[in-house]
Amino acid sequence: MISYDPLWSTMKNRGVTKYQLIYHWGISSNTIRRMGHGEAISSTTLNELCLILNCKVQDILQFDATDEELEEIDLRKEEINNFRKKKHRK
Repeated sequence: MISYDPLWSTMKNRGVTKYQLIYHWGISSNTIRRMGHGEAISSTTLNELCLILNCKVQDILQFDATDEELEEIDLRKEEINNFRKKKHRK
């Protein structure tokens, strides 16, 4: 799961507000809302935020897989392996 918690800390450390991102830098309020709810944003927006805040991507977001996500990935890997085994038997 993607979390934007590092962004809020980075903004605070740089003295940049949501208001400034929206009205001075042209980041849409919908993008700010999406990040506040942990939703996806574009890589273009990530690039802009890195430039504005003079930081790295890891200063904006972090990834921590949930147990549910890990279970889904394990199931998918198993499906792929089973498919490959069947294909090689033919």
